[in-house]
Amino acid sequence: MILAIDVGNTHTVVGVYDDKKLLSYWRISTDLNKTEDEYGMLVKNLLSNSNLALSDIKSVVISCVIPPVSWILKKMSIDYFKVSALIVGPGIKTGICIKTDNPKEVGADRIVNAIAAYKLYGGPVIIVDFGTATTFCAVDADGIYLGGAIAPGLEISVEALFEKTAKLPKIEIIKPKHSIGSNTITAMQSGMFFGYLGLINELIRRFKRELGEDSVVVATGGQAELIGNESKLIDKIDPLLTLEGLHLIYEMNK
Repeated sequence: MILAIDVGNTHTVVGVYDDKKLLSYWRISTDLNKTEDEYGMLVKNLLSNSNLALSDIKSVVISCVIPPVSWILKKMSIDYFKVSALIVGPGIKTGICIKTDNPKEVGADRIVNAIAAYKLYGGPVIIVDFGTATTFCAVDADGIYLGGAIAPGLEISVEALFEKTAKLPKIEIIKPKHSIGSNTITAMQSGMFFGYLGLINELIRRFKRELGEDSVVVATGGQAELIGNESKLIDKIDPLLTLEGLHLIYEMNK
């Protein structure tokens, strides 16, 4: 079995594949202060809840945007699974060509998403990943990664509004019934939800003009369903896109 770990700035998604089938997956908080033993015991407990054991895991593949956590998980893989983890980064086979000014600076999560989206949906394809930052990636019909855009994520936008103002409260991120808010909370929810929806739609429109109007738009990440179900420009919602990309990378490099 293969343990796939996608580490984001806020959340980490852990999945177990048996051949090509995803058996189980979990979403946990990313913690820079956890040691390899703490992560190891956490993963052990997650596996146990699905009637799996440490010995069932024969390979580990990791995508990580936080270098110190990458090192900790690599050590965890050796200590708990007795295998050297495959870390997504320069030098591994990806199956796509990265055509940016500096390919090495493209985040591992963006590469993994691009691989999965191109494999599953073909090209041209636009990937919108709703994470701590919301990223947009463009892959053309030939599987060439052209680049993208990066915007503040919805959650950190809400946090910034709360922290940088004197009277505005912290709010739940939901779709309000009306765009004209009748109180402070619904006004903030309107600004965040509909304003963010406008940001997403405008960038997708501009990407399509440059990449092709026939581009498939795939949404993934924590807020994918909330925003994706409202946007008529998003064709597919795939919350587990990154895990699928990690599995594909493992298959290419095993």
